[in-house]
Amino acid sequence: MTSFSGQLVAGVDEVGRGPLAGPVMAAAVILDPARPIAGLTDSKKLTAGKRDLLAAEIKEKALCWSIARCEPEEIDRLNILQASLLAMKKAVETLTHKPSHCLIDGNKLPDLSCSAEAIVKGDLTQPAISAASIIAKVTRDLEMVEMEALYPGYGFAQNKGYPTKAHREAIQIIGVTPIHRKSFAPVQKQLRFNQH
Repeated sequence: MTSFSGQLVAGVDEVGRGPLAGPVMAAAVILDPARPIAGLTDSKKLTAGKRDLLAAEIKEKALCWSIARCEPEEIDRLNILQASLLAMKKAVETLTHKPSHCLIDGNKLPDLSCSAEAIVKGDLTQPAISAASIIAKVTRDLEMVEMEALYPGYGFAQNKGYPTKAHREAIQIIGVTPIHRKSFAPVQKQLRFNQH
């Protein structure tokens, strides 16, 4: 499904809508039909090791790929849905080959200059979306491991910014970092508490 009648089709997915900290990232991938990649599926169904191996293979074999992001400040300003769509739009726009059609994971479409369709659970059925979900997740997870060193005590290397019990408790004890999303309820609650 990567190229129908010679058209370039990009798969697009985002990762990091649910975390309380860190960016939301999106990837766009145009696979090369001549260089198939085995084992592509939803990144959440793969082990971290398998994801890392596939991410390297995708980057090597795809016709092109790109990753874009929206920072916590943008998420707070736009809301998480709009920030996710903006990251997707940026990812598509920075591809070195211009796609004529995009397959977007989910039920909402970013504002793109080419035709696009939203496919719910597309990361399970469309290899190009699976590829996008894998490189986006590997990139974001790696960044959150680096954030652990900058902001120790929140467990970012383990939770990747998601609202685990330990992470929520750390926000209450240590406070809010610059990479926390201030519009998300547990963070907002802590900031309000700090004002009293």
